[in-house]
Amino acid sequence: MSGGKDADQIVMEDEKKDDNMVTVDTSRSGGIYIPPFRLKQMQQAMDKNSKEYQRLMWEALKKSLNGLVNKVSVGNIRNLIPEVFQENLLWGKGLFCRSIMKSQAAAPAHTNVLCALVAVVNTKIPEIGDLLIKRVLFNFKKSYKKRDKVMLLTYAKFIAHLINQRVAHEILGLKLLLRLLTDPTHDSVEVAVCFFKEVGKALETLAPQGFLIIQEQFRTILQEGSLDKRSQYIIEGLFAVIKKKFADFPDVIEELDLVEEDEQMTHELDLDEDYDIKRNLEYFKFNPNFAEDMETYKELRAEILGDDESEEGAASEEGWENEQQVEENKQEKVHDMTGEEVTALRKNIYLTLQSSKDHEEAAHKLCSGPCKDYTNGDHLAAMVVEACAMSKTYVRYHGLIAERFCLLNRNFQAAFEDEFSLQYQLAYSLETSKLRNIARLFAHILQCDALPWEVLKCIKLTEQDTTSASRIFIKILFQELAELMGLAKLCVRINEPVLQPYLAGLLPRDTAKNTRFAINFFTSIGLGGLTDELREHLEQLPKQPLALPEVSDSDESDSDGSSSSSSSSSDSSEDSDSSSSSSSSSSSSSEPKKKKRKTR
Repeated sequence: MSGGKDADQIVMEDEKKDDNMVTVDTSRSGGIYIPPFRLKQMQQAMDKNSKEYQRLMWEALKKSLNGLVNKVSVGNIRNLIPEVFQENLLWGKGLFCRSIMKSQAAAPAHTNVLCALVAVVNTKIPEIGDLLIKRVLFNFKKSYKKRDKVMLLTYAKFIAHLINQRVAHEILGLKLLLRLLTDPTHDSVEVAVCFFKEVGKALETLAPQGFLIIQEQFRTILQEGSLDKRSQYIIEGLFAVIKKKFADFPDVIEELDLVEEDEQMTHELDLDEDYDIKRNLEYFKFNPNFAEDMETYKELRAEILGDDESEEGAASEEGWENEQQVEENKQEKVHDMTGEEVTALRKNIYLTLQSSKDHEEAAHKLCSGPCKDYTNGDHLAAMVVEACAMSKTYVRYHGLIAERFCLLNRNFQAAFEDEFSLQYQLAYSLETSKLRNIARLFAHILQCDALPWEVLKCIKLTEQDTTSASRIFIKILFQELAELMGLAKLCVRINEPVLQPYLAGLLPRDTAKNTRFAINFFTSIGLGGLTDELREHLEQLPKQPLALPEVSDSDESDSDGSSSSSSSSSDSSEDSDSSSSSSSSSSSSSEPKKKKRKTR
């Protein structure tokens, strides 16, 4: 029996489909998916005054508004605004506000874009702006009672950008700040600081007296010191932003400045009042006057889009002219071959180095200014070395700056490597004081491993390849390294097998003459301990045989052995002929004494 009933039900359902009797499943909150072509057929077949038709239109409106709000961005907002007004915003204002708030909570970084869209809609339909502010205030106060800092930050940013777009009044922002700072806690101060950064530029323009009051309130909290260090640092960061005139936090960027001042609609709402947020507007409700309301909105839409289309046409024409002008400027771009830009850049770097209090401040200014995005490393290295050379004595400040930038990025490190090679090659043209400062600068960078020791490959310590100036440079460099690292640690470092290919010129092993020159050089500057392996290498080299005279007596052989050993142990560069002559003279002087002994 049950099987028969099921078959009968299937037949009845097929008959209903044939008779175009449409039923909509309302048991699920999201409804059912209907393909667009099928939805259009159903709308045409339905009675436009029926409940089913209105429900289908409601679902389509919800889906369309969600898609448009989620798709809006800085680049396409001007193109999407006409599409938003194509939808019935009077009927779906609750849906529009809900979509805006959901999108903002999901992506707070795009709050300024969503508020720009709201500002445009608010000029034509002020009821939407009023309803949105009421709902945001309701959620803000709800989160404030729950002490939910994450949602407080989200809604505070939303209110700030509504004030920036002149949708909400600036008094609302001042009251919100006073509430957060009346009994300050760590979380309330953090929310207040974030809110003030976003809205401070607008408050300084619209309400300068209130701006000063809030600023003084922050200063009082900081001076009392009742909060933890983190909160104090946050307030100090806020004062740094105020000092820069909110350069990093503009109220409205140029791309989102879409509403003229005379068209702005500002809503004055009180933070302490309780408003009706009209949640029922988010749900479907049958409207007996649906057809009349649709005709009313069509007239309003024609009025809105008619004005907007002309404005968009003028804007597109103006944008086309701007693109043409930019292309012409690109074609007529003049290259500066006088070097004025490089001179101005180096001057800026030098003044920043000289005006900074310490190396951390200098590094921060340079990274955010002339060396932004790790560029201009060659000019930075040149100016740091030049500033160090111009000092009367070596200042550790320049070494710390060079160390910071070498460790910051490989581009800066490569620039200092090239500068080391250049300064060594130009050592003959530098004064002794400048030579000393530069050598100590690079010794500091090397000892902290900010600069690879492979840069020493440009040094060739031989009598032919060095000058007096370059030898002074090497002397000061290694004496400073020995003082900073210690002789034992320095000796271990230069004897590492990995560095030997790069130190072949500094510690030569090619000929005995060059090896002996390097040993004598380091010994003369008090760093003979660095040459222990060189001495062993020199002893292992094959020695040239010396021509010695024939001797008959055993005593003469002993005297010859002692004289030859004394001559071979010395590091002087005397010839073998002089040593043989001295030995022969000593042997000749000893012969008459022996003869006298025989006569006795």
